[in-house]
Amino acid sequence: MAKAYWIAHVDVSDPEAYKAYVAANAEAFAKYGARFLVRAGRHEVAEGTSKARQVVIEFKDYDTALACYRSPEYQAAMKLREAASAGDLVIAEGYDGPQPG
Repeated sequence: MAKAYWIAHVDVSDPEAYKAYVAANAEAFAKYGARFLVRAGRHEVAEGTSKARQVVIEFKDYDTALACYRSPEYQAAMKLREAASAGDLVIAEGYDGPQPG
């Protein structure tokens, strides 16, 4: 079964308030087995445009990724994020098929 990912691009407008979101989202992420693969850090926009912060979170499967997003725990955390940032979030199923080479 393919894993799934939250792929987020975020501009934080209020870093202090954003810290409350980070603390609050930990409950949902622990409950649904989320694993951070990318959490800010250095990056280069090679094509197109992006926001200042990049985040990729791995889940065991697509249904779990959706359940985490829709959970009461994450929805409560999300309210804190909305006041402190603007961003895009895609929930995508991973690819488990053949690879080149």
